[in-house]
Amino acid sequence: MSISPGANPPARSMAATANVMTGMILMVLAVLLAPLIDIFSKLATSTVPAAEITSARFLLQILFMLPIFVWRGSWPRFTLRSSGFHALRGGVITISMVCFVMTLKVMEVADAIAIFFVEPIILTILSSIFLKETIGWRRYTACAVGFLGAMLVIQPSFEEVGYIALLPVVTAFCIAISAILTRVMAHTQDPWSMQVETGVWGLAFCVVLLALGSGTGLSVFDPVLPDAQALLWLLGVGFSAAVSGILGVYAYRAAPASTLAPLQYLEIVTATLFSWMVFGDFPDPIKWLGIAIIIGSGLYIIWRERRFASKPVSDAAGTAIAP
Repeated sequence: MSISPGANPPARSMAATANVMTGMILMVLAVLLAPLIDIFSKLATSTVPAAEITSARFLLQILFMLPIFVWRGSWPRFTLRSSGFHALRGGVITISMVCFVMTLKVMEVADAIAIFFVEPIILTILSSIFLKETIGWRRYTACAVGFLGAMLVIQPSFEEVGYIALLPVVTAFCIAISAILTRVMAHTQDPWSMQVETGVWGLAFCVVLLALGSGTGLSVFDPVLPDAQALLWLLGVGFSAAVSGILGVYAYRAAPASTLAPLQYLEIVTATLFSWMVFGDFPDPIKWLGIAIIIGSGLYIIWRERRFASKPVSDAAGTAIAP
């Protein structure tokens, strides 16, 4: 039986659609699990310092991923140049995690995550500075609106806990820097190797911080011997981080980032639900307004970037098309 020339494209189209659907399902599962990292972290902060929780997360993530590395047969290739990038990436991720865990000790999980979601806004601005990406006035306006939304969440939290309410912004800034480094390395690095090598550097930085903080009495850096319950929370942190991270990797392999990015905002919803179920916390109307503004501005930026990416860089006259 002969196959007509037009038979293959629909088959490829169906396969591509199936891949995108698979990626979306995996991303939804990832964002459903991701808030558990913060729930377990908040539970652990009652007895374990932030730097120790962060180090446990790095260690357990690496251990949970080892069987996958053995199965895949691909290990990180340590070179001077790549190790420098990974060390920098591990450093900023360590700072981001320690700051966020410090926040969780005194703030509601949903509030902290909502403030953190100014990260796409910060990433947009940093990309225009460091990656020379063209950013038009519409996206800059959306960034400004998003920051105003963040202020609606930060302001009441600031009255409750003080300057620590600003730490999720520090976390967002660090993650944005990490994302830029990831974009630079992604063309030549295996994503699994990137995660492991960055985790090794992050763990090394945490060990140094804990060694320096030992005996100082500083609640963030002075290590303690976790009791059985704290060990359970730490295992929850590492397991949730590993599983959600793996799901995210495969989601991005199956579907375009522009398709998956909006789904990440579901994390605010699931974080609110888990926080209410475990701690009885629920955002007030002003905070919900701020959360809605942050989500709206972030989705607009994602939509605008997706639309700009689908157009030619310049028009017929050679003038750049500003997004």
